Amino acid sequence: MTYAKTELFQADQQEIAKVAKVLSHPARIAIIQLLARKQVCISGDISDELPLSRTTVSQHLNELKESGIIQGEVTGLNVCYCLDLKVLEHVKNLFGSFFENSLQETSDGCC
Repeated sequence: MTYAKTELFQADQQEIAKVAKVLSHPARIAIIQLLARKQVCISGDISDELPLSRTTVSQHLNELKESGIIQGEVTGLNVCYCLDLKVLEHVKNLFGSFFENSLQETSDGCC
């Protein structure tokens, strides 16, 4: 039986890696921060706020939407995006636990 290399790791390790990959682009971080400030945005408004083309912004929005970090609702010709606060809270807890556990495991001051 063959496994994908990621299947050899624990579920929480896979989840952290997946979220980290989504958050690994500064444009996606900027989009999250923009949505947090404005509460709700139209996709065209988002591209007006970033130094990127609408097509590029749209690709980043799709990545964030697929991860569940943002939600999008079609209203006419526009898509209205907002943060999914439950998912963000989960991501916060996921990374918080990861760093807390990592710090506890290395508390002997090695290196």
